[in-house]
Amino acid sequence: MIYKNTAGIRFSETDMAGHVNNTSYFIYLEEARGKFFRDLFQAQEDTLGRFILASTKCDFISQVYFGQNLLIETTIAEIGTSSFTFAHRVYVEGTDQLAAVSEAVVVHFNYEEQKSEALPAEWRMMLEDYVTKGVNL
Repeated sequence: MIYKNTAGIRFSETDMAGHVNNTSYFIYLEEARGKFFRDLFQAQEDTLGRFILASTKCDFISQVYFGQNLLIETTIAEIGTSSFTFAHRVYVEGTDQLAAVSEAVVVHFNYEEQKSEALPAEWRMMLEDYVTKGVNL
């Protein structure tokens, strides 16, 4: 399954070249992950603060501009013992123009003990619905 959401591009997110600045993509992707978490774990609000971002990367494919809207497709590339990897594809909404691809690893974290901990079986099952095998970013 693919989770989809949109983001509008604000003028303040562009740079002197007139296109969206590279740092803005990380804001769009963070927002996409937040919406994914809220929708997936809606009955378990206490889960939202249990994940930390361990790593993220973004490959920029084509330029996008103020006034355009983005479609962000989110899947899960891999589920580990205590972490999982998001895979994002960013398109200009209403087109097949791929603007960026991204991966982000999040870790289930116990703040009291300051260490990672295994994902509960129930959460793993929920995440597995979004696993897309063989998707190359």
